[in-house]
Amino acid sequence: MKIVITSATALEWKDIRHNINPLYTQAQNKINVIFHISGVGTLLSTYSLTQLMLTKKPDLVIQVGIAGSFTPTLPPGTVTIVQHEYMGDTGVFENNQFYDIFDLQLENQNEFPFQNKCLSNPWLTEFNLLKLPAVTGVTVNEVSTSSIQINRLINKYGAQIESMEGAPLHFTGLSTQTPFIQLRAISNFVGERDKSKWQIKLALNNLTNDVLRLIDALNDDQKINNFQ
Repeated sequence: MKIVITSATALEWKDIRHNINPLYTQAQNKINVIFHISGVGTLLSTYSLTQLMLTKKPDLVIQVGIAGSFTPTLPPGTVTIVQHEYMGDTGVFENNQFYDIFDLQLENQNEFPFQNKCLSNPWLTEFNLLKLPAVTGVTVNEVSTSSIQINRLINKYGAQIESMEGAPLHFTGLSTQTPFIQLRAISNFVGERDKSKWQIKLALNNLTNDVLRLIDALNDDQKINNFQ
């Protein structure tokens, strides 16, 4: 089973690579893990992930990274798995309202791989072996700081977390039929400008521990025999 662990920057997976069982990085092992950097934001990550999926043809792509939380029920340090992902800032702001490309009828909200504007992960049940909390994410190219923007994303999309690369993963995975999961550790609440209150180290430590546990679980899971 070929697994790719991808993130926007090496910072988000460097401790995973440092601590992973060396057997998992050997091609002859039943679990073979490689690491990938997609770049930051939707433009770089969409191109990079498309190239990755078409050329490497992995059996599973695991996107790891930190994220901001919109809700106190997901405090810093929480590791989540994203079930539904939305594009949060592709559209136009007009007359004090935001209209996305589906509202503008520039795209069909149910045209594959979208379902009611959403990019949902059909492989979540199969690969969420740690039973992490499944959440709704929203992807933006500009980190949200204003209360107006934050409330819009919550009310319009039901967003629980925010990232800058989630939608590219879901879009490319669905389009190429490449199984994927998105693991996000909460580092801060969206809108918090004082970075001294961010808990990036805690988030990355918890993320590393859970990804390592997930790889072990996949190695032990009988379903991986289907990939050999």
